[in-house]
Amino acid sequence: MDPTPVDDDLTRSLARSFALVLAVVGLGIGGYLVIGWPQHGLLDAVYMTVITLTTVGYGEVIDLNARPAGRVFTIVLLVFGVGSFLNFVSALTAFWVDGQATRMFWRRRMTRELAALEGHIIVCGAGHTGAWICRELLDTRRPFAVIERDPAHARDLTDALGAEVPLVLGDATDDDVLVAAGVARASSLVTCLSVDQENLVVALSARILNPHLRIISRCIDERMEPKIRKAGADRVISPNRIGGLRMVSEAVRPGAVDYLDRMLRDRDAGLRVESTVIGEGSGLAGRDVAHLKAAEPRIQLLAVRRGPDAWEDGPDGASVLRAGDQLVYTGGPEVRRAVEALARP
Repeated sequence: MDPTPVDDDLTRSLARSFALVLAVVGLGIGGYLVIGWPQHGLLDAVYMTVITLTTVGYGEVIDLNARPAGRVFTIVLLVFGVGSFLNFVSALTAFWVDGQATRMFWRRRMTRELAALEGHIIVCGAGHTGAWICRELLDTRRPFAVIERDPAHARDLTDALGAEVPLVLGDATDDDVLVAAGVARASSLVTCLSVDQENLVVALSARILNPHLRIISRCIDERMEPKIRKAGADRVISPNRIGGLRMVSEAVRPGAVDYLDRMLRDRDAGLRVESTVIGEGSGLAGRDVAHLKAAEPRIQLLAVRRGPDAWEDGPDGASVLRAGDQLVYTGGPEVRRAVEALARP
């Protein structure tokens, strides 16, 4: 996970202690070169330094019996050398025991996983709403990354999902954090932070960093909705509004709600209502619905969106598909991938 001030202190302490060890070794080699020159060269100086600092007690190749200055130098080298090695071992032990090494390897792995993502969805916030979003993305096998500032929430998310996901620990309102999550390569961003003003800032920053990004924002105060839209969000979701609609649906159309609930609970099948846009140059463009159903028999086509407000519900087999049409259908992840492959240019 991202470094904390304690992690930075441990890393700097380890680096300083290692630099001190190198300095002592360099000093020893240089000193013995001066003492033994010209009869003894670099290899003898390195050997003398190693046997002195490791205190192994092997024979001296540079005779110090007639060199009092050499003996004094060896005493000083022993004192400083043993001290520097003990300091380095202490810093290295703290580095491992505190978990800094684990966190360092974790950050490197996260960096590799994030760099490999493309066309993914970025989820800003790993609270209760964010956890449900991540669960749905995991169930439907969609690539995604999470931005969360609180390490405790990040750990709770991992425990709830039962799997590690690409994660950036940081503030989603920070451009550098969005860049680290691959915002330039992402297809969508969902911001579900607990403060509307922060969601507004995330939407604005993400829109600037990726003008083609689809942005969905949470909004508690409905008075903030127009501002978040103007900041760059394509859709603004009010939990209160959605909750109210869900409750009235339970009252007036319980069978439909039960069907959708069953669909969402079946994590193995991953059956969902999906949508896919037919791209320019796709093999589906100019072909009829019968051709689509022949190419992917498992698809249950519900509607075709011809434009912003133009829908064809339950199209028959003779209905002709065009580039730019949006297919709305039910299917699992395999069906979705097959239809997406057919709809690509």
